[in-house]
Amino acid sequence: MVLLVIDVQKGITDSRLYNFDSFIRETKKVIDAARAKNIEIIYVQHDDGPGTGFSVGDEDYEIADQVAPSEHEKVYVKTINSAFGNEKLAQHLQEQEDKRLMIVGLQTNFCIDATVKSAFERGFKVIIPKETNSTFDNDYMNGETTYRYYNEMMWPERFAQCVSVEEAIIMMERNYGTRDN
Repeated sequence: MVLLVIDVQKGITDSRLYNFDSFIRETKKVIDAARAKNIEIIYVQHDDGPGTGFSVGDEDYEIADQVAPSEHEKVYVKTINSAFGNEKLAQHLQEQEDKRLMIVGLQTNFCIDATVKSAFERGFKVIIPKETNSTFDNDYMNGETTYRYYNEMMWPERFAQCVSVEEAIIMMERNYGTRDN
């Protein structure tokens, strides 16, 4: 199993997110459990390109302090919605024997959805712990409706297994000690 932490970056990790406090708390629980169980954690950062304010060297681009990677955890950069847009990351994940991929991060309706569907198409068993992804209000739906649409209707029984954080941690316990460090 691998845990992907996608786009939890300073410029978008704040109280504008739906259920912000719960998102941070539950995401930290999953990351802490993965570390305790020696599960590989990979961080992904979105880069909108130079001059956008959301690129290498910009404060908003940096991973949010609440969930910052430890020094041995890998960080990959992507320039499109799906984390699989980074070819080195895609290759690394394809080389894993265990095709379970737990995904947390931002934003539900953009990079999380794109990564979930890309992972599914590549044969991964995708696991989404509840309350570990979030998004903002948009012109069509508020953040809660958007979150619920994906987590309760779009992904379950199609692209991903959406489980409680407690269930996700139990899944990690069954996978104890698989990181190659």
